[in-house]
Amino acid sequence: MNFEHSEKVKALIAKLETFMDEHIYPNEEAHHDWVVDPANLWKPWPKIEELKALARKEDLWNLFLPHEYGAWSPGLTNLEYAPLAEIMGRAPWSSEVFNCAAPDTGNMEVLAKYGSPEQQQQWLKPLLAGEIRSAYVMTEPQVASSDATNIELTILRDGDDYVLNGRKWWISGVMDPRCSLLLVMGKTLLDNPRHRQHSTIIVPANTPGVTIVRNLTVFGSKNSPGGEAEMRFENVRVPAGNLILGEGRGFEIAQGRLGPGRIHHCMRSIGQAQRALEIMARRVENRVAFGKKLSDQGSIRQDVAKSFCEIEMARLLTFKAADQMDHFGNVVAKDLIAAIKVVAPQMAQTVTDRAIQAHGGMGVSDDTVVAGFFTLNRFLRLADGPDEVHMSQLGKQKIREYNAMNAR
Repeated sequence: MNFEHSEKVKALIAKLETFMDEHIYPNEEAHHDWVVDPANLWKPWPKIEELKALARKEDLWNLFLPHEYGAWSPGLTNLEYAPLAEIMGRAPWSSEVFNCAAPDTGNMEVLAKYGSPEQQQQWLKPLLAGEIRSAYVMTEPQVASSDATNIELTILRDGDDYVLNGRKWWISGVMDPRCSLLLVMGKTLLDNPRHRQHSTIIVPANTPGVTIVRNLTVFGSKNSPGGEAEMRFENVRVPAGNLILGEGRGFEIAQGRLGPGRIHHCMRSIGQAQRALEIMARRVENRVAFGKKLSDQGSIRQDVAKSFCEIEMARLLTFKAADQMDHFGNVVAKDLIAAIKVVAPQMAQTVTDRAIQAHGGMGVSDDTVVAGFFTLNRFLRLADGPDEVHMSQLGKQKIREYNAMNAR
């Protein structure tokens, strides 16, 4: 494995860092003030489209989409994208500026990989252009949705249509008025084997019968403009041509979608941890307590050292997982993807917690970005599957694998 960045990636890193310095960091305060103002609830920040246009002009656009998607992709591998996603992660809202924000990224990958030409023309092209937003509708309140085979919303054929009935929750991005597309997972073939019962279908967000029941807050935040929501589907009727790939292929699509999505989250988490560490280092060097700088305290130096070690370990594991995805595919790399999904958010939560402590009361305020990084990574330990599920499956696989080996 060679993790030395190519000249192409080094050039993209330099260009992206310049863009962040000129357009993202100077706008962080204005963006924050907009999204927390109740008067702006569910309204996108007005300047976002201007920044998107600038990013597209600089060819810093759709960088997430791997090279195997041909004409749809800018040509990067997962490994090449990793340092770029890390830089974007330093200001989490900036991913949208580069059209690299979840859940749109995963939905674009689904449509690029599995969508029909008609579906790609109608939905993938405007997503790739950043003209619309989307949501992935899987999780349900009444079942343990970390096992996707538990999903109960029904998608049943009726003539030339499919009819959807059921409840969903923790649906990210659906509160955004620009959200035009829902990719909905539900049960179609009720008598099939467990992993062949489900389907994924395209539902335009304004389809009759689709109801947003309520916004679900995260640590007290509404996360405007996208938010997280509980939804209800009551006799929602869509054309049969909206089904993706075919009946019974929903679990397959979900597994194909969630692998890249998980590692993208981890790449961004590493960026947040790295920035929190840098902020912490500057704070302790410039803050005096009990007659000496905090940076002279042995415990503070240990916290900085441990944080550096933990970030480097997580970064290397991310690179290794991305490299395996590029060379052998997401299925072969699933153990490493699971491992980094457990490691990276927990690492970022731990590092940001140390940075909060070093700031004292300021650390839990919005005077720095650190408190937001902490809550985001605590949330990520549940998103795309909780830590316990990933560890259970990973442990089961490793026990099987090691018992199949010759004892030495």
